[in-house]
Amino acid sequence: MILPEMDYVKVVEHITKKLRWYVTDYAHKETGVLGLSGGIDSTVTTYLATMALGKDKVLVFLLPSRVTPKEDMEDAMDVIERLEIPATNWKIVSIDSIVEAFEKTLERVGNLERGNIMARVRMTILHHEAALHNGLVIGTGDRSELLMGYFTKYGDAGVDVLPIAGLYKTYVKQLAKHLKVPERIIQKPPSPRLWPGQTAEEELGIDYETLDAILYLKFDKGFDEEEITRHYAIPRELVKKVLSRVETTRHKRQFPEVL
Repeated sequence: MILPEMDYVKVVEHITKKLRWYVTDYAHKETGVLGLSGGIDSTVTTYLATMALGKDKVLVFLLPSRVTPKEDMEDAMDVIERLEIPATNWKIVSIDSIVEAFEKTLERVGNLERGNIMARVRMTILHHEAALHNGLVIGTGDRSELLMGYFTKYGDAGVDVLPIAGLYKTYVKQLAKHLKVPERIIQKPPSPRLWPGQTAEEELGIDYETLDAILYLKFDKGFDEEEITRHYAIPRELVKKVLSRVETTRHKRQFPEVL
């Protein structure tokens, strides 16, 4: 593996300490609010949030749609049970009726447009709950997806704090093992579940191991396209494709430009 090994005891200590400080001391809030999909990113984030704030101070929302697999809901419920999150601190809210209202009102709603609506509806619900409970919305995105712009602007990116956004997906998987996340969740192919059959690697056109290697060599080691290709035997066209996507999606990682 090109990425160096990490000390996950220290990783957990760092993230939980910073998250606790940010929510309680910096923002002066009482709770952390997050959506739990049953995928690896949201599961790891939920584990870390309960460690940082305590299970009584974390509000977890399962926000399924008609395309959410039954297995994802089962995995999310398994996480809630394992972490012993109180019954008053989690809730299932279907987003179907809200999304359907948008579909009836707007024109030309295909898979991508519907997926973006779904992500923004989910974030609206989480911010509503955060406002009701004096909380912050905790995001679940990782560094790989952040750099690739693989998220919905003002949707799953519209959060207050991102605990695992400093970790590539490869590291998130290893951290999940350290935290003893259920193996079924760890091995599940990552997917936003915005339409049937969607998988992240297929949509990105690259597996996460190769993607993370390219991103690490570029942004952590400072190598250019030629160096990555020559020294690590990664096809040049693949490197070019990844770095091009990082460039064309950078507006998604910035505050609105003031002209």
